[in-house]
Amino acid sequence: EAAKHYKKAYSKTSTKERDKRGERAFKMAECYRRINYASRAVGAYKNAVRYKYPEDIALLRLADMQRMTADYKGAAKSYQLYLDQHPNDETALKGLKSSEEAAIWKKNPNRYIVKKFDFFNSRRSEYSPMYAGEDTEQLFFTSTRDGVKGEDLSGITGMNMPDIFVSRKDEKGKWQKPEPIESEVNSEFEDGACAFSPDGKTMYFTRCQMDGDYPRYAEIYKSARSDASWGAPKKCEITNDTLSSVAHPAISPDGMWLYFTSDMPGGLGGTDIWRVRISEEGFDWVENLGAPVNTSGNEMFPTFRPNGELYFSSNGHSGMGGLDLFKAIWDEEKETWQIENLQSPMNSQADDFGMT
Repeated sequence: EAAKHYKKAYSKTSTKERDKRGERAFKMAECYRRINYASRAVGAYKNAVRYKYPEDIALLRLADMQRMTADYKGAAKSYQLYLDQHPNDETALKGLKSSEEAAIWKKNPNRYIVKKFDFFNSRRSEYSPMYAGEDTEQLFFTSTRDGVKGEDLSGITGMNMPDIFVSRKDEKGKWQKPEPIESEVNSEFEDGACAFSPDGKTMYFTRCQMDGDYPRYAEIYKSARSDASWGAPKKCEITNDTLSSVAHPAISPDGMWLYFTSDMPGGLGGTDIWRVRISEEGFDWVENLGAPVNTSGNEMFPTFRPNGELYFSSNGHSGMGGLDLFKAIWDEEKETWQIENLQSPMNSQADDFGMT
């Protein structure tokens, strides 16, 4: 909504009012950036720079959005122009390096083959697919397609509130039409990004409630499976901090740790990956995974491979644009994580996340 109004205001502002055109172009660009309209953001940031918007952040944001549209040559140029004024800026240095690496990765892709799975996709969003523990006959994923419980639209995306859907294989091994989970797991609010205990009997998921009177933050809930149905969800009391979000749960292969994303104090950047030990009483102490997994940017959507490899998404490490997928392996000898970008074609210039 804001982007629409800024666009209208910008078009009605005289070219002689350069300061106003620069400011309105920048604010329009910021709106487009926040809803991932990268190509529109590029055009608006270019206008902000052209009309001499006084803050250099416009040039840095332009570079970021150029990288998200795979204009790596243009992004490198914009990062360099910003670095001419701020030679030691870590974000711009990382962006310049990312632009150079991404161009090479795209030209020389690795041997993974990525195909769109049309059967699970709709005209809306589908993300974070998860098997129920070791059961690969059921696939759970988050979607904003028609059939969700909530009637309101998200103020961020303008789409339906997401719910968790499931598809099952029939006796011939063919996937059946995805249906929303028939339980209280799905609500009128945003529900999604689920994970399961190794035995598949406990589901953890994210819920973002809305309240017109005061801000609400993302929370993690859990539900126990009884026969074929999921029980009433209970909020996971992970921390006493009520002013931070906890989201995107993942259970370690041994079932002993709950990994999650949070912006709570004590982190390294916007959102970090944290973990908490699961006990019979609930949860023990919370700890930040620290560097090199976490950065000054955003790390989110952790998932595990059964062999213990941790996968996550980040826009703080060197990458191709937006969120990239990374693999982290714990090095016992060095007592640290070894981080690897999955490169092209696993990663693209846009957001890549929610891998299983």
